[in-house]
Amino acid sequence: MAQSKPFDLDDLHKRMKGAVQTLKTEFSGLRTGRASVSLLDPVQVDAYGSAMPLNQVGTVNAPEPRMLTVQVWDRGLVIAVDKAIRAAGLGLNPQVDGQLLRIPIPPLTEDRRRELTKIASKYSEAARVAVRNIRRDGMEHLKKLEKEHQISEDEHKTQSDKVQKATDSHIKEIDDAFTAKEKEIMQV
Repeated sequence: MAQSKPFDLDDLHKRMKGAVQTLKTEFSGLRTGRASVSLLDPVQVDAYGSAMPLNQVGTVNAPEPRMLTVQVWDRGLVIAVDKAIRAAGLGLNPQVDGQLLRIPIPPLTEDRRRELTKIASKYSEAARVAVRNIRRDGMEHLKKLEKEHQISEDEHKTQSDKVQKATDSHIKEIDDAFTAKEKEIMQV
């Protein structure tokens, strides 16, 4: 019978950290009524015969709390960029000024804020589930190692406690991120 690979707590930490990072990336795409350059990350522009991310055809800035600007590098793409932003379903209406697009960020309605909070909550729960699944994988691996007599019962207990501590700290980080995002969304 082949022996299982040794237990790697660092790998579990890395995977849990990845779940938290994914959550933070998803949160950055949620519009909160404040201008954030990451708000335009999902926008794809039809340029040079293919769909390109907006940040590859122009510079995105947030000069004011409720305004984004896109400085388009190629004059021929200004109309395509304008069209792509309008079609992205973000509820944004750019105003063209030469090669610069000004994009005012409209304030959020109360209903939209509640809806965004629910979406943020779903993202958080998905991240928590991912962390718990990583924990389960780690615990099962430890059980298997003990069964194969590669680690002692005491070592199993010690490592299980470390896995649980890692899980708890990452779940707390997810909860803190959600609380901060909820506060940001509900701020008027």
